[in-house]
Amino acid sequence: MQLHQQAASAKSAAVALATAGTAQKNIALAAIAAALDANRATILAANEKDIAAAQESGMASAMLDRLTLTDARISGMISGVEDVIALDDPVGAFLHMSKRPNGLVIGRKRVPLGVVAIIYESRPNVTVDAAALCLKAGNAAILRGGKEAIHTNLALAQLMRDALAETALPEDAVHLISDTSRESAVTLMGLTEYIDVLIPRGGAGLIRSVVENAKVPVIETGVGNCHVYIDADADLDMGAAIIGNAKCSRPSVCNAAETLLVHSAVAIQFLPKAAALLNHYSVQLRGDDETQRILGDCVIPATEEDYDTEFLDYILAVKVVDSIDEAIAHIRRHGSGHSECIVTENYTNAQRFLDEVDAAAVYVNASTRFTDGGMFGLGAEIGISTQKMHARGPMGLQELTSTKFVVYGNGQIR
Repeated sequence: MQLHQQAASAKSAAVALATAGTAQKNIALAAIAAALDANRATILAANEKDIAAAQESGMASAMLDRLTLTDARISGMISGVEDVIALDDPVGAFLHMSKRPNGLVIGRKRVPLGVVAIIYESRPNVTVDAAALCLKAGNAAILRGGKEAIHTNLALAQLMRDALAETALPEDAVHLISDTSRESAVTLMGLTEYIDVLIPRGGAGLIRSVVENAKVPVIETGVGNCHVYIDADADLDMGAAIIGNAKCSRPSVCNAAETLLVHSAVAIQFLPKAAALLNHYSVQLRGDDETQRILGDCVIPATEEDYDTEFLDYILAVKVVDSIDEAIAHIRRHGSGHSECIVTENYTNAQRFLDEVDAAAVYVNASTRFTDGGMFGLGAEIGISTQKMHARGPMGLQELTSTKFVVYGNGQIR
């Protein structure tokens, strides 16, 4: 019953948010940023409880990194809210207006989605990012995080609600579901009378469960089985730096590289160079026969499943290919449509890769780690969509709006 009450109050809050002006929304966001800054100790104390429980349960180090907050990461969350304040408000903007032969003037206007529910796992920064983006786009947010971060999420949500209570916007614009059981998720997925869209953000299991079971509309965020392909005409030092960053800078996130493809013409020169860099982070390599021949016993034989896996850890699948055609075919077969990179000095191959690889973000000579709302100038993001609907790639403010037709007449009848 509590969840139904939260959803009903969020629906009411969405009505008020839909007509709130940009200034009102920015004042509320500034209040949230100030509350987070003033209560860093409270947030860190709550996070310490979650970290202790995670360590006791044996959580993997890469996943523990996702869960952990530091003073610097809290500063990053605050900066994310401030970035959203600085962004243009999409609500109310007209995409175009045209006059029909009968005199009707017809346009399309951006409007909020309404109530946006987000189911996510162990990253507490999502609690703030999602709430801030939903608020600026005029939506109420219902947040359902994982049990690993429950203490942190409760603290963050309460701080945001308290901040909203001191502004002109309703505190019910932000709700956190405290029940982290599977039953609460199933109930949330069925609240068609209250929820306008549901966004899952997490691993493959969570996303698959939501897509298969939700009755409310879903925007599917994607698993990040991302590739870096080192072409025959690549700058090999650049390639090593890119795969080192794409794999090792933060392996637990969806834009981290999971597979390295190397053209056979440069494999003998490139693989030892890359392996030496990756070894600094103790990256486990799982490679095909040619990779094993070049690098030796440090490579574990790769299975077909390895090339389909989002490891989210210091593990990298490696394959030597004989052409760009083979590389593109491999990505088509195993990729998740998230982020893909080619390293090459060959303009024709770069353009082929851009044209033929079907992903939300396709890179030439840059790390896949840039697939991020902040890096793309969107402020914070609510997730990275691999669908081909209205939202694809990092989802910022515009992706959290819809449109409606607005029609001006002077007595026309049909």
